[in-house]
Amino acid sequence: MRPDSILTLSCPDRTGIVYRVSGLLFELGCNILDAQQFGDEESGRFFLRVHFDRAASQALADIQARMGTLAAEFQMDWQLHDARRRARLLVLVSKQGHCLNDLLFRAHSRQLQVDIAAVASNHDDFAALAGSYGVPFHHLPVNADNRAVQEQQIIDLVEREQIDLVVLARYMQILSPRLCQALAGRAINIHHSFLPSFKGAQPYHQAHARGVKIIGATAHYVTEDLDEGPIIEQDVARVDHAMTPRDLVRLGSDTESQVLARAVRRHVEHRILRNGHRTVVFR
Repeated sequence: MRPDSILTLSCPDRTGIVYRVSGLLFELGCNILDAQQFGDEESGRFFLRVHFDRAASQALADIQARMGTLAAEFQMDWQLHDARRRARLLVLVSKQGHCLNDLLFRAHSRQLQVDIAAVASNHDDFAALAGSYGVPFHHLPVNADNRAVQEQQIIDLVEREQIDLVVLARYMQILSPRLCQALAGRAINIHHSFLPSFKGAQPYHQAHARGVKIIGATAHYVTEDLDEGPIIEQDVARVDHAMTPRDLVRLGSDTESQVLARAVRRHVEHRILRNGHRTVVFR
């Protein structure tokens, strides 16, 4: 089987981008398996994702070198990924375990192309769950006095385990600016509301108090601004007047799990490109 790679790029929009990229790959004996593109009239930027394979004798370094020259000409932000490599995840969780449980099962059953390298939590509730999948569990208690030390432990864990993506699977702690900066672009949070509505704590109770007819979940990249990061994926569920806040929590937990799994999948398959404070998500 020929090795395959994924090229993602964005640059100022102009004619000839696809022609030049596809021509370069052709010259190097590569075969394009699929490609998706988007030109944003508002930002004036062009976005491209190309999945291609190459002869085993064709060195990836040669493709990188040629792409580097082309990228300089077109002012491209670009990355070249090994399509076969499984991303390494660190999952952070607190006392709600439905998203963690879903991710562990999807990784174990190969529904997601990831390896969950570790689970960390400020509580020890899910040590047994992680252990049942053979995943190391790290209990990292946190309070106002030790927050800086605890967050450094998370950073150390990310570096030691060579983590590609940190997933906040209902991790109910506000990350410091320092930790947000350390994980920039490689941390995804699941928020239990259809953002930008009902930010912050207890969004289901907020939604119930407002008498909404739908509730939702939002997966977004983590930034220093709470629940304000670029949105990756969202979904909703219908509710009615007879439902209590507890009913909303129960119904919403399924939506949260599905939305988070889809966001993780699209990140590790390199389908997400940043477009200012928004995202381009290729399906």
